[in-house]
Amino acid sequence: MRTYDFSPLYRSAVGFDRLARQLESAARSSQENGWPPYNIETTGENAYRIEIAVAGFSPDELNIEAKENSLTVTGKKAANDDASVQKTYLHRGLAERDFERRFQLADYVVVKGADLSNGLLTIDLQRELPEALKPRRIEIATGQGLIEGKTDKADKAA
Repeated sequence: MRTYDFSPLYRSAVGFDRLARQLESAARSSQENGWPPYNIETTGENAYRIEIAVAGFSPDELNIEAKENSLTVTGKKAANDDASVQKTYLHRGLAERDFERRFQLADYVVVKGADLSNGLLTIDLQRELPEALKPRRIEIATGQGLIEGKTDKADKAA
């Protein structure tokens, strides 16, 4: 695994330490096992969707938690304690192991909903900027009509 030295960034920029941690985390997580497989897609200008293949998991075995800028999806397979039904597998290709998948979310990205259908867990996300951060038009004053139809120049001449 290749490591990067971000110390020059810390000397000349303020507030980018979180970005450096995210880059380091992404480098570490790329070495993970990659299970379960997932897709991330954009569904609009500020809308996203994560699809995770969770075949064999029921909704009560899955947990989705959004905390700060992190989204964690956890699957814990319920113990199959039914001794009366013993299965003999010739091939066992469906993974029924527990998992935890983490996603870093950008600022103001919130989870709008989740759905489990046909073995796919779909999580819809939306970027919702606060009104204070949205672009706004600033009106430019012309200096006319300050006091009952008089202009600023007329007031200075009087």
